[in-house]
Order: sequence, then C-alpha cells, then structure tokens
Amino acid sequence: MARRKNRAEPLPTIWRSDDALWEKVEKVLEEFDPPARFGPERIDQRKALDGVIYRMRSGVQWNHLPREFGDGASVHRTFQRWVKRGVVRRLWAVLLEGCEGLGGVDWEWQSFDCAMGKVRHGGDQVGPNPTDRAKNGS
Repeated sequence: MARRKNRAEPLPTIWRSDDALWEKVEKVLEEFDPPARFGPERIDQRKALDGVIYRMRSGVQWNHLPREFGDGASVHRTFQRWVKRGVVRRLWAVLLEGCEGLGGVDWEWQSFDCAMGKVRHGGDQVGPNPTDRAKNGS
C-alpha cells in the first residue's frame, strides 16, 4: 500500500508584504540595492514592494496604483531598478526556496512573467509574400 504525502494547505493570496516576507526582502535589498550615498532620498521600499505586488496581482497600470503605495512613477522606477540590479531574480529564488517546505511548487500553474504577444520582425514563420514577391510576409 502506497503511503500518502502530507499535502500542505495552500497559502492565502499575497496582496501586501507581511513582516516575515519583508525580513527576507530587506536582506536581499541590503545586498543588491543598498541606498545611494548621494542624490534624492528613496521612497519607502516596503510600500514600493506592496505597490509592485498590487500591480502584478491586479494588472492595473503603474500610473493608476492607489496613492497608499506612493507615486506610481516612483514605484515603477524602483521596480525597474530592482530588475536591473537582479533584486527581483534573487527574491524569486528566495521565495521558491521557501515553497519547498510547503511540498514544492506545482509548475503547471506557476508563472512570473506571462508576456505574450506577436513576434516582432516576423520570427521564424516568415516566408515570401504571395502578393508581393519583393517583400517578406507570413
């Protein structure tokens, strides 16, 4: 008789960073995105993270983020800086490590970036255009 795996209860959907999550994020930010020594003071990083979570969960445009997260342009700028410096990639890895304790990740339903759209400049499916022999087409 096969033994059943203990299945962990799914976690609730995250809309804001709790204290445990923020501790992990803060460690990553200290290493990969320390405060600049010069220039304007940064926006509240925890509010920025909550704004990013809200944006990714709801799909709202950056400029329509609720005011409680701060200025949408500043949150977007912070997110872009995190992407450029590898903060988002590192956070993703840290969070995946935490999922192993919950019985792993069901990869069939996981996605971080679901960018879908038409292939620019034709892609591999471009052939001669039947109506105009001098141009490529699909």
